[in-house]
Amino acid sequence: MSDLVTGDAVVLGLRPARLPSRALAIMLDMAVYVAGYLLITLGLTFATASLDDAAQAAVAVSSSVLVLIGVPIAVETLSHGRSLGKLACGLRVVRDDGGPIRFRHALVRGAMGVIELYAFFGAVACIASLVSARGRRLGDVFAGTLVIRERVPGARVMPVPPPPPWLAGRFGGLDLSGVPDGLWLAIRQYLTRMNQLDPQTGATMAARLADDLVARTGAPAPVGVPAAAFLMAVVHERQSRDAARAFSPARVQAQPQVPVYAPAPVAPGPHGGMPVMPGVPVAPAQPPVVAAVPAVAPVAPVGAQPPRATGFAPPA
Repeated sequence: MSDLVTGDAVVLGLRPARLPSRALAIMLDMAVYVAGYLLITLGLTFATASLDDAAQAAVAVSSSVLVLIGVPIAVETLSHGRSLGKLACGLRVVRDDGGPIRFRHALVRGAMGVIELYAFFGAVACIASLVSARGRRLGDVFAGTLVIRERVPGARVMPVPPPPPWLAGRFGGLDLSGVPDGLWLAIRQYLTRMNQLDPQTGATMAARLADDLVARTGAPAPVGVPAAAFLMAVVHERQSRDAARAFSPARVQAQPQVPVYAPAPVAPGPHGGMPVMPGVPVAPAQPPVVAAVPAVAPVAPVGAQPPRATGFAPPA
């Protein structure tokens, strides 16, 4: 692995490519470029058949420089260091600091490749790559670049060291909702690599991360607690909360619901009376009661006189 260290004393996980993989990538690139050069040369031969020898020579030299030097430079610049051969082998050209290359890096590599790869048939590039600790050829040294492997086996995730026992559970009431994910990642990277750092540099980074964490949570750090131990305890508290949220059974409070029943069929009551509801006792039917009303003599209309007897009898 590369020993590149950033300004924050973080080791970059770059894996430099070695000579076998680089040689295979260069051979694939050269095969593509030579095949393209032959096709272009064949086409230009028929196109410039009517020209004189000097013009044909100038066209041939121009096409050679364009295909064998200009095309690799353009490909590395546009693809950010991944030519066809490097893409097939899982390689990539990057700067010394791990960033993508630009046109000037590709130009220096291409110009030095004329001497290393074409003039000496790759012998100079092989010797320089074997001597270099990171497998760099002269073009990489002058351009400030490095060929790395992109497809590497997955690295084992280092666990965060546990906090001291006397700090476990001490930050249960701490509000961690305002801490961004970037700060959590920086704290985790520091805790997993703090044993690889210089003690003084590690203490400075721990103090800075602890200050950032205190500013986000709004609660001051306990007095007398080392910054690294404080970070361990807070990260352990966050992991405990995440585990409790992920693996504890969900407790959902049941809301009271009003049962909805379908109306039951209603049977008519006896004698066509009120309907009988299910489950409600019904009193036995009683015969209708008729109140006795005294007879009242008919009243003659006002002003009417009763008929007077005249002694006249109708004939038999």
